[in-house]
Amino acid sequence: MHSSTSARVLRAFARAQLSLSRSVPRAYSAAPLQTSTAPAQLGRLGSQFHTCPIRSREKPKDYQGATDFGEMDVLGNTPIPSTSIDACVPDGFHLNSGVKVMDGDAALLVGGEAFAWRPWEAKGSKKLINAKGQFELPAEAFGLLGLVWPRPDLLIIGVGPKIVPLSPATKKHLSSLGIRVEVLDTRNAASQFNLLATERGVDDVAGAMIPIGWVDGKGAM
Repeated sequence: MHSSTSARVLRAFARAQLSLSRSVPRAYSAAPLQTSTAPAQLGRLGSQFHTCPIRSREKPKDYQGATDFGEMDVLGNTPIPSTSIDACVPDGFHLNSGVKVMDGDAALLVGGEAFAWRPWEAKGSKKLINAKGQFELPAEAFGLLGLVWPRPDLLIIGVGPKIVPLSPATKKHLSSLGIRVEVLDTRNAASQFNLLATERGVDDVAGAMIPIGWVDGKGAM
């Protein structure tokens, strides 16, 4: 009986030891603290989503954006011919060179030279408009154009204060010289001559201008 009692006591003690060992928590080594990934994630988000600075309407000095064609001057570096017409006055013309064709004379601008021109003397009358309302001059009035070489490709004729058509006879004579003709009132003819003479050169473009104060049959007033 004594031995059986001892055996029971030993088994009870063993169960108690086993239960105690299960109830004691295991020891864990301290793990290092992990740094939060929030700042890195915010950095990555910041590269994708960022605030924009307030945009100024003023162009920076080194602006290399779209071309403003309104600021371009294609003839800016082209010298202006000395025979360009700076002003049309009732009895003549002021040229870029400082030369003035005055006293009621017309101006013939050929090959970079300016000539006082009196085409009515070749006609024997200051009546330059024929019965059909056409501007008409005899071939002799354009004698200088038959002497120069090379001849101009285009002659711009300013027929006075208002535009009238060129007579077929006058146009035929100029065409026989190989010269094309453009007829305008004198103010517009002067502007056209200035543009084309600058663009194409004075050897290609000539001008024949009647004063803006011209009264047919009387002369420049």
